[in-house]
Amino acid sequence: MNQMLQKEYYNAFLQRNSQYEGTFFVGVKTTGIFCRPTCPAKKPKFENCEFFLDAKSALYASYRPCKKCNPLFPPNSESDLVQKLVKAVEKNPEKRWKTVDFAKLSIHEKTARRQFQKRFGMTFIEYARARRMGIAMKQIRSNISIIDTQLSTGFESSSGFRDAFSHVMGKPPSSAKDTTVLKAVWIDTPLGPMISLADEKLLYLLEFVDRRGLEKEIENLRFKLQAAIIPGSTPPLVSIEKEVKAYFQNGAYQFTTPIKYFGSPFQQTVWKKLQEIPPGKTISYAQLAAFIGKPTACRAVANANGKNQFAIMIPCHRVINTSGQIGGYGGGIPRKKWLIEHEANR
Repeated sequence: MNQMLQKEYYNAFLQRNSQYEGTFFVGVKTTGIFCRPTCPAKKPKFENCEFFLDAKSALYASYRPCKKCNPLFPPNSESDLVQKLVKAVEKNPEKRWKTVDFAKLSIHEKTARRQFQKRFGMTFIEYARARRMGIAMKQIRSNISIIDTQLSTGFESSSGFRDAFSHVMGKPPSSAKDTTVLKAVWIDTPLGPMISLADEKLLYLLEFVDRRGLEKEIENLRFKLQAAIIPGSTPPLVSIEKEVKAYFQNGAYQFTTPIKYFGSPFQQTVWKKLQEIPPGKTISYAQLAAFIGKPTACRAVANANGKNQFAIMIPCHRVINTSGQIGGYGGGIPRKKWLIEHEANR
């Protein structure tokens, strides 16, 4: 590994840059441990660092895994506590959680709040409430009365149910039949977590959670569809999680989960042509423009790539500059390099 690349990795390590997750690991000579790029521990000097492209190489070099960042596990993967609570919610999603319920599971309420906030961007109570509201939405759409729905989801007060419903869904229960609901799931990968959004039939989004502008992208989608976004699962989410994990584990590139395209006819043409690029191959923006019969539309093709809402599935990472330079990528250039090499070595 050349000195310039080592300096790049060291700077990413100092900045705890999540876009480098999975692309390298750092062995610390003074402690004998190795870390992931986002490790929160105090940073060593450059001369005391050794860089590896995978965890196996660090282990072979006699480094042991850091206990703070757990480099042998996917970054930001769910803790045992989070998994335990999510399973408890799914076992009884209508349940209204109280302090005594945490005690029964030997879990501290503040710990649950902190870990769910870090993982999902909401507290555990907010997560459980969102799941209950998802059930309420489903019941109302099935023509179950609002009062029966209110009682079945654990609300004794009509006003409390209405306020909670409107807070999560953005609309009162009486408007529920006209509201689109998208479910959200996090998918752990070696390059960092991804988020996927779907309804019962189609996938609407698949992105790395730290992609630039993701919050605005999700908000635009919610506004365009007048949708509520809540935790949960649907057939497309089950399907895409299985396909993403297969892609990272064994290089399998077979995405059959049905997706919902948004964009102009030109953008959709570009996205469909992207899916014809074989794994392990790259083309330039100019070549892509020529493939769609618009040889002078390189800039428009690049913009269409940037609007892609389905990372990996629609492989915009396979498009590089005419000069051979990697070019830009919403998920970060280190990830783009990793994905290209991963597919080339499959």
